Amino acid sequence: MKLNLSNINLSTAFVIVLTLLLIDQASKFYIKLNFELSSFGANAIVDWGFFKLLFVENKGMAMGAKLNDFLPFFSDKIAKLVLTIFRLFAIVGIGYWLWDNIKKGSSNLLRLALCLIFAGALGNIIDSVFYGLIFSHSYGQIATLFPEGGGYATLFQGNVVDMLQFPLVSWNWPEWIPKLGGSRYTFFQYVFNIADTSISTGVGILLIFNKRIFNQPEENS
Repeated sequence: MKLNLSNINLSTAFVIVLTLLLIDQASKFYIKLNFELSSFGANAIVDWGFFKLLFVENKGMAMGAKLNDFLPFFSDKIAKLVLTIFRLFAIVGIGYWLWDNIKKGSSNLLRLALCLIFAGALGNIIDSVFYGLIFSHSYGQIATLFPEGGGYATLFQGNVVDMLQFPLVSWNWPEWIPKLGGSRYTFFQYVFNIADTSISTGVGILLIFNKRIFNQPEENS
Protein backbone atom coordinates (compact mmCIF):
# COMPACT_ATOMS: atom_id res chain seq x y z
CA MET A 1 0.00 0.00 0.00
CA LYS A 2 1.34 3.40 -0.99
CA LEU A 3 1.36 5.95 1.84
CA ASN A 4 0.01 9.24 0.50
CA LEU A 5 0.51 12.04 3.03
CA SER A 6 -0.72 14.67 0.57
CA ASN A 7 -4.25 13.27 0.82
CA ILE A 8 -4.79 11.33 4.03
CA ASN A 9 -7.57 8.75 3.74
CA LEU A 10 -8.66 6.14 6.30
CA SER A 11 -5.97 3.66 5.25
CA THR A 12 -3.21 6.26 5.46
CA ALA A 13 -4.51 7.49 8.82
CA PHE A 14 -4.47 3.92 10.13
CA VAL A 15 -0.85 3.43 9.04
CA ILE A 16 0.25 6.75 10.61
CA VAL A 17 -1.48 6.00 13.91
CA LEU A 18 -0.29 2.39 14.05
CA THR A 19 3.32 3.34 13.22
CA LEU A 20 3.48 6.04 15.90
CA LEU A 21 1.79 3.75 18.41
CA LEU A 22 4.28 0.93 17.77
CA ILE A 23 7.27 3.30 18.09
CA ASP A 24 5.86 4.74 21.31
CA GLN A 25 5.10 1.37 22.90
CA ALA A 26 8.39 -0.19 21.75
CA SER A 27 10.36 2.65 23.38
CA LYS A 28 8.39 2.28 26.62
CA PHE A 29 8.75 -1.51 26.73
CA TYR A 30 12.49 -1.15 26.14
CA ILE A 31 12.91 1.33 28.99
CA LYS A 32 10.59 -0.55 31.35
CA LEU A 33 12.20 -3.95 30.79
CA ASN A 34 15.84 -2.84 30.88
CA PHE A 35 16.23 -0.10 33.52
CA GLU A 36 15.26 0.89 37.04
CA LEU A 37 13.47 4.14 37.73
CA SER A 38 15.69 7.23 37.60
CA SER A 39 15.65 9.98 40.16
CA PHE A 40 14.14 13.09 38.57
CA GLY A 41 16.83 14.56 36.33
CA ALA A 42 19.49 12.23 37.76
CA ASN A 43 20.80 8.69 37.15
CA ALA A 44 20.41 9.23 33.43
CA ILE A 45 20.65 6.24 31.12
CA VAL A 46 22.18 8.58 28.53
CA ASP A 47 23.48 12.05 29.42
CA TRP A 48 24.67 14.34 26.64
CA GLY A 49 24.18 17.52 28.64
CA PHE A 50 21.47 19.06 26.45
CA PHE A 51 19.69 15.68 26.21
CA LYS A 52 19.04 12.98 28.79
CA LEU A 53 17.45 9.57 28.45
CA LEU A 54 15.78 8.81 31.77
CA PHE A 55 13.15 6.49 33.17
CA VAL A 56 10.43 8.19 35.16
CA GLU A 57 6.79 7.27 35.64
CA ASN A 58 4.01 9.84 35.49
CA LYS A 59 0.99 9.07 37.65
CA GLY A 60 -1.07 12.03 36.48
CA MET A 61 -1.34 14.58 33.73
CA ALA A 62 1.19 16.63 31.78
CA MET A 63 4.24 17.78 33.75
CA GLY A 64 3.41 15.36 36.58
CA ALA A 65 0.28 17.19 37.74
CA LYS A 66 -2.45 15.06 39.32
CA LEU A 67 -6.19 15.64 39.34
CA ASN A 68 -6.29 15.67 43.14
CA ASP A 69 -3.79 18.54 43.12
CA PHE A 70 -6.79 20.59 41.99
CA LEU A 71 -9.55 18.50 43.61
CA PRO A 72 -8.01 17.49 46.96
CA PHE A 73 -11.15 15.66 48.14
CA PHE A 74 -10.28 12.88 45.65
CA SER A 75 -7.98 10.09 46.77
CA ASP A 76 -5.04 9.23 44.51
CA LYS A 77 -6.82 6.11 43.17
CA ILE A 78 -10.12 7.86 42.51
CA ALA A 79 -8.34 10.81 40.85
CA LYS A 80 -6.38 8.41 38.65
CA LEU A 81 -9.53 6.47 37.71
CA VAL A 82 -11.47 9.64 36.84
CA LEU A 83 -8.57 10.97 34.76
CA THR A 84 -8.19 7.69 32.86
CA ILE A 85 -11.92 7.45 32.12
CA PHE A 86 -11.90 11.08 30.93
CA ARG A 87 -8.97 10.26 28.63
CA LEU A 88 -10.87 7.29 27.20
CA PHE A 89 -13.84 9.50 26.33
CA ALA A 90 -11.46 12.10 24.87
CA ILE A 91 -9.83 9.48 22.65
CA VAL A 92 -13.22 8.37 21.35
CA GLY A 93 -14.04 12.01 20.57
CA ILE A 94 -10.71 12.60 18.81
CA GLY A 95 -11.10 9.38 16.85
CA TYR A 96 -14.56 10.39 15.69
CA TRP A 97 -13.32 13.89 14.79
CA LEU A 98 -10.55 12.32 12.69
CA TRP A 99 -12.93 9.88 10.95
CA ASP A 100 -15.49 12.62 10.29
CA ASN A 101 -12.91 14.97 8.77
CA ILE A 102 -11.54 12.24 6.52
CA LYS A 103 -15.05 11.46 5.31
CA LYS A 104 -15.77 15.15 4.70
CA GLY A 105 -12.47 15.73 2.91
CA SER A 106 -11.46 18.52 5.29
CA SER A 107 -8.02 20.12 5.35
CA ASN A 108 -5.24 17.55 4.97
CA LEU A 109 -3.25 19.37 7.66
CA LEU A 110 -6.16 18.93 10.04
CA ARG A 111 -6.29 15.22 9.26
CA LEU A 112 -2.53 14.92 9.86
CA ALA A 113 -2.74 16.84 13.14
CA LEU A 114 -5.60 14.65 14.36
CA CYS A 115 -3.67 11.49 13.41
CA LEU A 116 -0.76 12.67 15.55
CA ILE A 117 -2.95 13.67 18.50
CA PHE A 118 -4.99 10.47 18.35
CA ALA A 119 -1.88 8.26 18.18
CA GLY A 120 -0.25 10.06 21.10
CA ALA A 121 -3.37 9.97 23.26
CA LEU A 122 -3.85 6.28 22.50
CA GLY A 123 -0.21 5.54 23.35
CA ASN A 124 -0.48 7.12 26.80
CA ILE A 125 -3.88 5.62 27.61
CA ILE A 126 -2.45 2.14 27.02
CA ASP A 127 0.04 2.85 29.81
CA SER A 128 -2.64 4.12 32.16
CA VAL A 129 -5.07 1.26 31.54
CA PHE A 130 -2.81 -1.79 31.19
CA TYR A 131 0.75 -1.21 32.44
CA GLY A 132 -0.18 -1.72 36.10
CA LEU A 133 -1.54 -5.15 35.19
CA ILE A 134 1.22 -6.44 32.94
CA PHE A 135 4.40 -5.08 34.58
CA SER A 136 5.96 -5.43 38.02
CA HIS A 137 7.15 -2.22 39.68
CA SER A 138 10.48 -0.57 38.80
CA TYR A 139 11.55 0.76 42.22
CA GLY A 140 15.07 -0.53 42.78
CA GLN A 141 14.61 -3.31 40.25
CA ILE A 142 14.10 -3.95 36.55
CA ALA A 143 10.45 -4.71 35.85
CA THR A 144 9.26 -8.01 34.45
CA LEU A 145 6.42 -8.56 31.99
CA PHE A 146 3.45 -10.59 33.29
CA PRO A 147 4.95 -11.24 36.77
CA GLU A 148 3.70 -14.31 38.65
CA GLY A 149 2.36 -12.30 41.56
CA GLY A 150 0.53 -9.86 39.33
CA GLY A 151 1.36 -6.33 38.27
CA TYR A 152 2.11 -3.28 40.38
CA ALA A 153 -1.43 -1.87 40.09
CA THR A 154 -4.98 -2.66 39.03
CA LEU A 155 -6.76 -1.88 35.77
CA PHE A 156 -6.85 1.88 35.01
CA GLN A 157 -4.15 2.57 37.65
CA GLY A 158 -0.97 2.23 35.57
CA ASN A 159 1.68 4.92 35.24
CA VAL A 160 2.77 6.54 31.98
CA VAL A 161 6.41 5.83 31.11
CA ASP A 162 8.44 8.95 30.25
CA MET A 163 12.08 9.04 29.18
CA LEU A 164 13.09 12.09 27.10
CA GLN A 165 14.46 15.29 28.61
CA PHE A 166 16.13 18.33 27.04
CA PRO A 167 17.60 20.41 29.89
CA LEU A 168 18.82 23.19 27.61
CA VAL A 169 19.91 25.75 30.19
CA SER A 170 19.90 26.15 33.99
CA TRP A 171 20.11 29.21 36.24
CA ASN A 172 19.61 30.34 39.83
CA TRP A 173 16.74 32.75 40.48
CA PRO A 174 17.84 36.05 42.10
CA GLU A 175 17.34 36.12 45.86
CA TRP A 176 14.88 39.02 45.69
CA ILE A 177 12.24 37.06 43.74
CA PRO A 178 9.50 35.88 46.15
CA LYS A 179 9.32 32.10 46.69
CA LEU A 180 11.68 31.37 43.78
CA GLY A 181 14.68 33.34 45.02
CA GLY A 182 17.85 31.27 45.35
CA SER A 183 16.35 28.15 43.78
CA ARG A 184 17.72 26.55 40.65
CA TYR A 185 15.63 26.25 37.50
CA THR A 186 16.23 24.17 34.39
CA PHE A 187 14.68 24.90 31.02
CA PHE A 188 13.40 22.51 29.61
CA GLN A 189 13.21 20.23 32.68
CA TYR A 190 10.11 18.20 31.89
CA VAL A 191 10.42 14.53 30.96
CA PHE A 192 8.18 13.25 28.19
CA ASN A 193 7.77 10.40 25.70
CA ILE A 194 7.09 9.72 22.01
CA ALA A 195 3.33 9.92 22.54
CA ASP A 196 3.67 13.37 24.15
CA THR A 197 5.79 14.50 21.22
CA SER A 198 3.15 13.27 18.79
CA ILE A 199 0.39 15.14 20.64
CA SER A 200 2.46 18.33 20.90
CA THR A 201 3.30 18.22 17.20
CA GLY A 202 -0.36 17.78 16.29
CA VAL A 203 -1.44 20.64 18.54
CA GLY A 204 1.38 22.77 17.13
CA ILE A 205 0.11 22.17 13.59
CA LEU A 206 -3.39 23.26 14.65
CA LEU A 207 -2.07 26.44 16.28
CA ILE A 208 0.43 27.46 13.59
CA PHE A 209 -1.76 26.68 10.60
CA ASN A 210 -5.07 27.57 12.23
CA LYS A 211 -6.32 29.93 9.51
CA ARG A 212 -5.22 27.67 6.68
CA ILE A 213 -6.85 24.62 8.27
CA PHE A 214 -10.22 26.00 9.28
CA ASN A 215 -10.76 28.36 6.35
CA GLN A 216 -10.24 25.68 3.73
CA PRO A 217 -13.48 24.48 2.06
CA GLU A 218 -14.33 20.78 2.34
CA GLU A 219 -13.60 18.65 -0.72
CA ASN A 220 -17.10 17.18 -0.70
CA SER A 221 -18.91 20.51 -0.40
